[in-house]
Amino acid sequence: MARIDDGIRRLARDMAETMYEAPGIGLAATQVDVHLRLIVVDASETRDQLLVLINPEIETQEGSQKCEEGCLSVPGIYDRVERAEHVVVRYLDLDGREQAVAASGLLAVCLQHEIDHLQGRVFVEHLSQLKQLRIRNKLAKQARITA
Repeated sequence: MARIDDGIRRLARDMAETMYEAPGIGLAATQVDVHLRLIVVDASETRDQLLVLINPEIETQEGSQKCEEGCLSVPGIYDRVERAEHVVVRYLDLDGREQAVAASGLLAVCLQHEIDHLQGRVFVEHLSQLKQLRIRNKLAKQARITA
């Protein structure tokens, strides 16, 4: 069992607050400029099933599904992304115990999306080159308008 310090616990709590306020269903520490392998997710309709995953790793993935995704890192951009339909993710919980979560559907998408952030990727990188170019142009135009 790994030792998890109080700073990690506070970070997870703050990230969860940020995620819920956004409103979002997932947030990676890298999105708040903290370079730790930590994600928080809650894909429940009731918004009361928070998962905090430290050092998450996708152990298995099966099937395929396309879901519309958006991201706090690229506001206003949404598109359909193909991801695994079922995943098993190993991680440490806030007590330092190794856990695994088997997920399907929206939770599986959210876990893959947030783990991508920990690897320096955003969901638009799963899209075609043409769509990526259109998104870059749209974001550049938004930046010029707000500047």
